[in-house]
This record gives sequence, C-alpha cells and structure tokens, in this order.
Amino acid sequence: MIGDIRETKECQLKDPMDLFHSGQVVKICAPMVRYSKLAFRTLVRKYSCDLCYTPMIVAADFVRSAKARDSEFTTNKGDHPLIVQFAAKEAQILCDAARIICPFADGIDLNCGCPQRWAISEGYGACLINKPELVKDMVRHVRSQIDNPKFSVSIKIRIHEDLKRTVDLCQKAEAAGVSWITVHGRSIEERHQPVHYDAIKIIKQSMSIPIVANGDIKTLKDAENVHHLTEADGVMVARGLLANPAMFAGYEETPFQCIQDWVDIALEHGTPFTCFHHHLMYMMERITSKQEKKVFNVLSSTSAVLDYLNDHYGV
Repeated sequence: MIGDIRETKECQLKDPMDLFHSGQVVKICAPMVRYSKLAFRTLVRKYSCDLCYTPMIVAADFVRSAKARDSEFTTNKGDHPLIVQFAAKEAQILCDAARIICPFADGIDLNCGCPQRWAISEGYGACLINKPELVKDMVRHVRSQIDNPKFSVSIKIRIHEDLKRTVDLCQKAEAAGVSWITVHGRSIEERHQPVHYDAIKIIKQSMSIPIVANGDIKTLKDAENVHHLTEADGVMVARGLLANPAMFAGYEETPFQCIQDWVDIALEHGTPFTCFHHHLMYMMERITSKQEKKVFNVLSSTSAVLDYLNDHYGV
C-alpha cells in the first residue's frame, strides 16, 4: 500500500463536485463489502463509471490500527475521483479518519444507510438517520478540520416511514456543509420491496445540493428511468455493476472483453482467488447455462479458472 500511496501523492486529486456541475447524470459505483476494492474500481472506470466508492471502513479501527489501514484501503494514481466510505458514530473519530485519508482520496462518505444488525447494534449505519443532530455535528466537524475545500463530505442514507423526518435530516446535513446526499429509497426494514423513487424526488425538490438515487438500478436504461423519475443528479449502482461491470457503457450483458479485462486487472493486482472467482461468477451469471455454472462455480484455483475461460470462451 505504501508504494500505492506514494504514487497517489504524485497524482492530481480531483474535485468530485465537478462531476455534478457537468450537466450529465453522474454514474457511481456503490460501496460494496468485499467487492468495490481497487481492482474492481479499475475495471468499472474503464466502462464509463464516473465516481467510485470504497467498501465501508470502520473509522475507529482505521484510526487505531496501521494493519487495518493497510488491509482496508489501497489505491493508485488512476483511482480517481475516489470516495472513502466510513462507518462512524463520533465526530472526532470521523475527522481523524478523514485527515489520514485526505491526501489519497477525493472525499469521504458517512454511512447512514447500512441496515445490518451488527452495524446498528454498534451505533453505525442506518440508525444514524434517527440522530440528525449527530450527523450534522459529524459533517460540520470534518468540514472545519479538513483544509482542502475540494475534499467532499457526503452521506448515504435510507428513508424514514415519515418522509418529513428524512427531509429534516437532509436539510440539517446541508446546513452543516454536506457536499451531496445519496438516498437509498427504502426504509431500514425494507429489503426487497419496491424502491420509493417518489420519495427520492421529494427529497431532491427540498434540497439545493446534489442528490444521488440508489436502489434496484440494473441497466443503463434503469439508470435513465430513475433519473427521470427522481430528477436526481446521479445514480449509484451496486449489484447491477457486479452482474455487468460494463453497464454504464451501455452493454446489456457483460461483454467478453470486460471478462478479459477483469482477468488482466485482477492478476495484475494480486486479487485473492475467492474475490477473483466471485466477480466472474456474477459477471457470467447471464451468459452461462445452468450446466456451465455447475462446473465453473466449484472451480477452486486461479489456474483452473483461467483454463476454463480459455477452453470455453477463448479468454
């Protein structure tokens, strides 16, 4: 990581807000546990992804442990603009994490949307949408302690059953200096229910900062539809990009060139086998038969996967 960090210092950090001022819908790769790491970010950037997030990192661990920093965060000079997402519940801890990351990333995002039990029991994630004053305090602290005015501070939220509470939260965050807000259009309890795009539209109309829409966007057509439904300034995609990392470039399903690119990038980055294999399983979900999946999904080494891809697809 140190080599990567040195490289980054020589590169030009970017102002993510420039994307929102471009007049185009900003296409964003979501923070995904285990998956939105450097190698995958490198891949989606080749296919028209404008902005990438890291997986969520627990700020307290990141500040306390050099080992956590090395294992949780890697980057390089092509990995921009980049947003590092943190789980935090104390303003100063978030500030300390932001200060460490500031030379190597273009902004931080506070996770106020993770609905997992462990996160909520620790005081992280979606429980923060019920603590608007704390969110406001955390945003304000980072804003006051980071000198770089181009360094963005954003939040990612879920919605309340009573949307007035969500609008109130967003307005408090805006007053504290938040750069933009990503809205996953479901409540904490909702998992696979339809996304409330109408709620995202109401939030967008109540704010003067950029709003990003998130939830069930699986194709470029979906992204365009959600933009029209919500008037959001950007769209954030998670599973849709896992299934088709080239979706933002307009491909209906993962092209073979994208699979080849993933193999090259993953091997170059020394991606662990499980992660390398899982990404391929997602990418090939729509283009392989049931029988092929049975064989491919149980392969247990990089060499076996490479032989399979070469024999079956010439990759």
